[in-house]
Amino acid sequence: MKTELDEQAIDPGPDKIIAPGFTYTTVTEKIAGVVLKPIQTTPKQWWISLFLAFCAMQGLMAGAFWLLYKGTGVWGIMIPVGWGFAIVNFVWWIGIGHAGTLISAILLLLKQDWRTSINRFAEAMTLFAVAQAGMFPLLHMGRPWLGYWMGPYPNSMGLWPQPRSPLVWDVFAVSTYLTVSLIFWFIGLVPDLATMRDKAKHNWQKVTFGMFALGWRGSARHWARYQMAYLLLGGLATPLVVSVHTVVSFDFAVSMIPGWHTTIFPPYFVAGAIYSGFAMVLTLAIPTRKWFHLEDLITMRHLDACAKLMLGVGLIVAYGYMMEAFMSWYSGNIYEMFMYKNRSTGPYAFFFWMLILCNILIPQSLWSAKVRQNIPRLFFVSIVVNIGMWLERFIIVITSLHRDFLPSSWGMYYPTMWDWAVLTGTIGFFLVLMVLFVRVLPSISIFEVREVLHHLAPHMLDDGKTSPSPAHGD
Repeated sequence: MKTELDEQAIDPGPDKIIAPGFTYTTVTEKIAGVVLKPIQTTPKQWWISLFLAFCAMQGLMAGAFWLLYKGTGVWGIMIPVGWGFAIVNFVWWIGIGHAGTLISAILLLLKQDWRTSINRFAEAMTLFAVAQAGMFPLLHMGRPWLGYWMGPYPNSMGLWPQPRSPLVWDVFAVSTYLTVSLIFWFIGLVPDLATMRDKAKHNWQKVTFGMFALGWRGSARHWARYQMAYLLLGGLATPLVVSVHTVVSFDFAVSMIPGWHTTIFPPYFVAGAIYSGFAMVLTLAIPTRKWFHLEDLITMRHLDACAKLMLGVGLIVAYGYMMEAFMSWYSGNIYEMFMYKNRSTGPYAFFFWMLILCNILIPQSLWSAKVRQNIPRLFFVSIVVNIGMWLERFIIVITSLHRDFLPSSWGMYYPTMWDWAVLTGTIGFFLVLMVLFVRVLPSISIFEVREVLHHLAPHMLDDGKTSPSPAHGD
């Protein structure tokens, strides 16, 4: 289904959340049309992306199979570096998922209208990123079929998980985060699933969307209960943004290893998570709006706001880096001072300075509106930040482990091809899920964009008539 607005798809610039000329009906047709259009009209870029992502995902399949067949020795981990790519990737993926909760929950509570065109997209990104992160603790066990040993199950040996271990806290934090995010995402989808049910032309689509719409009719009672549930879930999800990555940071901060034993890690990790999350939102939203001609719904206002938030959080991350350097010197502890010297001048110094370049220096270009409002430049910066945040986790984990208190146990960590295969495969798996999501479900919240129209002045509606209430269909 093509509309006149599909052909226009003109970005109204950084001052407007939505392009002028939309009505409640055309908003529904534009967003629903992405999902309901015939398969043969899908943009070729979408097919190419799906194919490339699926090919990359095979690295995960091959890497996981070989790991389970041979054991964790196929990875580069050794003594003293017992944590390698698995924990690096785990923390990186958890961080990427944080922007979804921030955009959805916190900005919802703050009544920020600009979130409406990207919140659904970001929520899905959260779920798919946490799914990638959840694989690494299981894979790192080497015997994931014995994963139930980590739970407090009754057993004849009387063995229980160590409740003082942050690795056990991780299980509860991440599973809670995944559960609340999934419910929050699904509840937000319900009104739109009902709209898709009513707009669908094929019976199988009507039945499928109808099953998940839970009998939604758009009545006043439905909307009252929905708004209350959505608000409560938003309030419940908000503390998770802080708590989940704080608990993840405790994996490091509660240890005595130089470079990890620091009180700045919890806020520093939370800021880094939001930083990488917003970078990934921009990385995915920019090509999506281009392929499906959504520039008039995902406008420069959305991209500019994400870039500003990314810049602000990036400054907090830069402050964390400076505090690490200052406290290693101010502490007077020879092990802490050596740790930072080793990071900046040791065998992994190249990755450290690349981290500084990617996370601090290049993102400072976002102070300029010419960068924030230039699509190719903004896309480049978002890619750079994603790479930089992965390098940050690599530096934190590897450089603190490979040279610790005892020089006789020092060693070098070299990732193997299977380490890279699993990392590449999870990126491919994540992209496969995202590419499929934007095609089979409304990636922009229909009813929330209609609410934005409701907030605009009546002269913004182009039909000159009284438009239907956004609480009902189209």
